[in-house]
Amino acid sequence: MHPFWVIVQKEIADHLRSWRFLILVALLFLTCIGSLYTAMSTLREAVSKDDAQAAFLFLKLFTVSDGTLPPFITFVGFLGPLFGIAMGFDAINAERNKGTLSRLLSQPIYRDYVINAKFVAALIVISALLFALGFLVMGMGLIAIGIPPTPEEFGRLVFFLIVSVLYVSFWLNMAILFSTRFRQASTSALAAIAVWLFFSVFYPLIVNLIANATFPKEAVTPDSVLSHQQFVQALTRLSPSQLFSEATTTMLTPSVRSLGPLTMEQIYGAIPSPLPLGQSLLLIWPQSVGLLAATAVCFALSYILFMRQEIRSRN
Repeated sequence: MHPFWVIVQKEIADHLRSWRFLILVALLFLTCIGSLYTAMSTLREAVSKDDAQAAFLFLKLFTVSDGTLPPFITFVGFLGPLFGIAMGFDAINAERNKGTLSRLLSQPIYRDYVINAKFVAALIVISALLFALGFLVMGMGLIAIGIPPTPEEFGRLVFFLIVSVLYVSFWLNMAILFSTRFRQASTSALAAIAVWLFFSVFYPLIVNLIANATFPKEAVTPDSVLSHQQFVQALTRLSPSQLFSEATTTMLTPSVRSLGPLTMEQIYGAIPSPLPLGQSLLLIWPQSVGLLAATAVCFALSYILFMRQEIRSRN
């Protein structure tokens, strides 16, 4: 077997046997079951009151809630970054502190095999877990409501899971970057959590302050208001969580036809109907490319930093 895949198998086995992974899987599973229960109770009431609610009923398993617990899509957006950070915050510095990194690199293997294998192994575990949870919700929902998903609904759910894997991969690569940069695993974990908290809590507050400060006070025209809204929206899209939220909401809510402000000329004559799958994919293409670019940048920085580091036997 190729040495690269030997390292990948070893990393996957380490992840699956760790208590950290088991605790995260149990947490995700419990939240998955809770969100499915609240969605089922909401769906029964909505469908009994209005037959029009039955359209895209299967997608509502992931988006609706009765208020007691957030829906599945919210849990993925909140717990996904924590899962990615937990999988990568000690990828490099733990090997260095235990002294196994120098012994590993003393073998006849290329240095980049190590960091590439750690990323690929974590990505395989993340993809398998998210797809397993997603198909678990689909299977339990199918048993509960007795209505199979249409091909378009199934396609939307698959693309939602792909975007979720891409989102978690961004935080995984950021955690690996901090693990390569800092020698202590606690420091890299705190740095990654600090970045997550900044984009989740503080960045929206900063954007609101900027939006209030830059709002046109004099000579307010529709064009100035529209340009201001576009400027604020561009600032919010610098956050990975905002890109993920827009992409997943568009995929799981076919009635979403635009992600930005529209003028009356654009709204006039528009037919209020759900978008087909192809049009929704075109709508979220910029968000998907943005997440992919951010993930690639983090991985490239960690790769360059790891390849340039000096690794001695005493480490």
